[in-house]
Amino acid sequence: MDFIQVIDLMGTVAFAISGALAAYNKKLDAFGIIIIAFVTAAGGGTLRDILLGVSPVSWMTNMNLVYTILVCVLVTFIFSQKLLKLRKTLFFFDTIGIGLYTVVGLEMGITAGLHPFICVTLGCITACFGGVIRDILVNEIPVIFRKNIYATACIAGGAIYFILRKFEAPENITFIVSGISVIIIRMLAVRFKWQLPRPYKD
Repeated sequence: MDFIQVIDLMGTVAFAISGALAAYNKKLDAFGIIIIAFVTAAGGGTLRDILLGVSPVSWMTNMNLVYTILVCVLVTFIFSQKLLKLRKTLFFFDTIGIGLYTVVGLEMGITAGLHPFICVTLGCITACFGGVIRDILVNEIPVIFRKNIYATACIAGGAIYFILRKFEAPENITFIVSGISVIIIRMLAVRFKWQLPRPYKD
């Protein structure tokens, strides 16, 4: 298993737990919890693969990802009461997920020989759209469409990724620094209430 596959697996864990916690918050049944966890972890990657023309999509040929999601649902079920008592747990796992999945999407775009701008777009899609589907299914306004910095953090991480590549930084260092940058920017944005300009009057 190479380094990018490890990052992909870690992102799957983070988003599966994020999805399972969101489902628990809405008091869904066991099937609902599994579905929400699955679409959160695999939704963005599925859309990315469809855009890249990958057939079948990656999770269909990698049962390790499916098993990982199911194990995460089980672990979340066992420790649900402890996790739900931690108010920021959902945010924490969601933030880790977008950081890791941004890097995975970028790398797949580069492997496909796409323009850097398109690669960053794929990174955002991979990172954000599982959460979009999750929020829609649990009847919430998707985080990406709210005022908080979310997709912008992924774009910034993508820019850092290509800057490091420009200076020929080691590949693993590029992956790690870019992913952590997304996580830090997202956390700082929430901590200090950073937000993009809005065309509305208060």
